[in-house]
Amino acid sequence: MLTREEKIKEKSKGLRGTITESLKNKLYGKLHDEDQIIIKFHGLYQQDDRDIREIRSMKKLDRLYSFMIRLRIPGGLINNKQWESIHNIAEKNSTGVIKITTRQTVQLHGIMKSNIKPTIKFFNLNKLDSIATCGDVNRNVICSTYLEKNLREKILKYATKISNMLLPKTRSYYEIWLDENKIFEKKEKKEETDPLYKDNYLPRKFKIALSIPPNNDVDVFANDLGLVGILEDNRKKISGFNIIVGGGLSKTHGNAKTYSRLGTVIGYSSSERRILKIIYEVLTIQRDYGNRKNRKLSRLKYTIDNYGISWFKKKLEDRIGFPLEKEKPFLFTERGDNFGWKKDNDNSWSYTIFIENGLIFDTEKIKLKSALLEIAKNSVCNFLFTCNQNLILIDISDQNKEIIESILSNYGIYDYMNNVSSIRKNSMACVALNTCPLALAEGQRYLPKLIDKIEIILNKYQLEKEDIIIRMTGCHNGCSRPYLSEIGLVGLSYGRYNLYLGSNKEGTRLNQLYKENMDEASILNELNNLFNFFKKERLPKERFGDFSLRKKFINV
Repeated sequence: MLTREEKIKEKSKGLRGTITESLKNKLYGKLHDEDQIIIKFHGLYQQDDRDIREIRSMKKLDRLYSFMIRLRIPGGLINNKQWESIHNIAEKNSTGVIKITTRQTVQLHGIMKSNIKPTIKFFNLNKLDSIATCGDVNRNVICSTYLEKNLREKILKYATKISNMLLPKTRSYYEIWLDENKIFEKKEKKEETDPLYKDNYLPRKFKIALSIPPNNDVDVFANDLGLVGILEDNRKKISGFNIIVGGGLSKTHGNAKTYSRLGTVIGYSSSERRILKIIYEVLTIQRDYGNRKNRKLSRLKYTIDNYGISWFKKKLEDRIGFPLEKEKPFLFTERGDNFGWKKDNDNSWSYTIFIENGLIFDTEKIKLKSALLEIAKNSVCNFLFTCNQNLILIDISDQNKEIIESILSNYGIYDYMNNVSSIRKNSMACVALNTCPLALAEGQRYLPKLIDKIEIILNKYQLEKEDIIIRMTGCHNGCSRPYLSEIGLVGLSYGRYNLYLGSNKEGTRLNQLYKENMDEASILNELNNLFNFFKKERLPKERFGDFSLRKKFINV
């Protein structure tokens, strides 16, 4: 039997549902139940403030509903005017906080139902949209950031082409939010076909990443489809891409049928036309063979494991009409963001700012949001989001570098950057409580406080300069990619986490469960013992994740 979501998609009239009618209902801050599924394809999630659910229930009040909107920004690049528009609409229609996600885009929370349409219209005026950033379609396409300028421009073009190719063909987004003339009228239904997604779209979300070694900053193996660029001519030209399929990290507590999986390299292709064909047909295979009866088992990784990688490769080659070439050798040596100033090969400058958990707002000491607005108003750079929730200011001339330096200094950014610890710079957390409906525990609100205490332990053992990757999620779904961290904390219940150890710095090895159901005191005590042992027994330059594996804290 098909899932509820499958039935809703099929009868949604091209993702229209009854959203228009739901928006007109001023008695409730929420949408109709089925429309809550459909709006995800428009880049929206309905949420409520879970901190005050019980209080409102006692007062016989409905939940305090609001909406999150996520933008589609292939490769994470926007200009200064677009940043200014995001800032302004965040101030006007949301909580005011701008959240950088782990997929190189931004999302705003706390938008009231009556403000959804004005917000989307405002974004559209600034050439931004939220189409297909949620839902059972291809999500925001991500790509490497720390590249020579010519390579960055090429990989960004690839990301944009892929994103546009895989957009749903329905005009519902434009009709509902931008008042385009309707295709589906009450009395007459005109044809609107989508050769890729058809009426049921994909069985589940689909994620694509493009990476160019040596930096695996996008965690390319964690995606349904990964493309690893192979370079030639002294790193001036992308000769083609290795194709990786079947990555995905989400799993469900207590369900052994669910698991994290790294993608499998199945071949190589050198032609852009062929690359695009391969990508398209990978999605059609998942569309036709993915599990539509159990959403927990519906990602591409399960389709591949159910049918076998040989079957998948043959099916793909049958559909694309040509054989895949043998994969090319490649090597990742790092994974992360390079903070501070860097001179690019065209003599322009870039500056990477650490933004804890991707949250952009002002505090008494650090006026980050105000600083970025002033930079944008000066039209001195472009803005590039990273997959680690940070921000790079790029395309900066020597003259404009001085302007940005002055702003960063005046608003406290330099002082802040000089005092951020290594482990904090390598940290990520998902939104979790208080708005994510799936959260079992805290995420972005709690991890900074926990790191304060972990820093004390690291300092005790003179390990404060170690680049240990730590990530936290409020549930098992893994939005901040905790299963690819040296220390992973996965929410089990409020105040309780499962502790994972053992990924490597290249992002080519999953970590493993070390201990379950740990509260803060247990986590800190365990890390204290582990860091003490690490200090005494590590090999020269050995990382904590590799040490955890060598000492058999975990088994792989």
